[in-house]
Amino acid sequence: VTSAVSVTVVAAWRAALRTAVECLCQTLTFEFSAKSIQFGFGRYQRSAVGMEARRRSSNSSLWVFGYGSLCWHPGFEFDDSITGFIKGFSRKFWQGNTTHRGVEGKPGRVATLVEEREGVVWGRAFKLSGETALPYLNKRECVLGGYLTKFTTFFPRSDDEPSMTPFPALLYIAVPGNSLWLGEAPLPDIASQIVSSSGASGHNVEYLLKLASFMREFIPEADDNHLFTLEFLVRTRIKECRLCLKSLMGEVVSRPKSPERELPQEDEGAALAVRVDTFEFTSRVPPKKLRCLNI
Repeated sequence: VTSAVSVTVVAAWRAALRTAVECLCQTLTFEFSAKSIQFGFGRYQRSAVGMEARRRSSNSSLWVFGYGSLCWHPGFEFDDSITGFIKGFSRKFWQGNTTHRGVEGKPGRVATLVEEREGVVWGRAFKLSGETALPYLNKRECVLGGYLTKFTTFFPRSDDEPSMTPFPALLYIAVPGNSLWLGEAPLPDIASQIVSSSGASGHNVEYLLKLASFMREFIPEADDNHLFTLEFLVRTRIKECRLCLKSLMGEVVSRPKSPERELPQEDEGAALAVRVDTFEFTSRVPPKKLRCLNI
């Protein structure tokens, strides 16, 4: 009997110890995720959000909410996309970028989300397809961009999908403390920085103006004072500096060809009057004229 009791006690202690270890591991994982959010360690993040995103991507449909360059330049394959909004955030150009729209020592400014109780951010949600979309986004936004992941509720635009109900969507958000964080600044200063920055993906002006153009064309009801004020200030700055907008937008600007010089009609007679047996005659033959010279 004593032996049986001892075995039971030992088993109970083992179970309790196992439970304690599991709780400790979960606590450490949670604390590490919190620290990664606090300090912006996007590439090392191993939170429940990342695991949930991978699970949804492999087992069911995963939607990603885009509010910056993803709106007009996704760069990956997707099954479907719809416009709509999320609540509780506002869009700000407070995140720096040194890979796509800036360089080391001269970062550009790109959009991120800042928590705001009554805020609404319009954008575009993508239904991912294939196994490469999520890794591509993680590299583009987290590894190179300094963003972290978060799930939120996406509200489809009623004009586009009147029958769709709100659903969870993954979003990429930069937080204060990451190495590329620039933070708040006067809007004229942000506009000047955008006008003077460019990177491997193009000029910072293109990023801003194409985002504003997308909102105005596809979501005319979008109310974003920060975005549209920056657009106005940037366009004003470009005019003041007499910069070529087409060039900043990545469009090929071709120089006009200089007109070919041809001798006036009255000069042709004078040219023919020159002695044929001299070099002066051949040198004054009008351009684009074929003549048989018996020299």
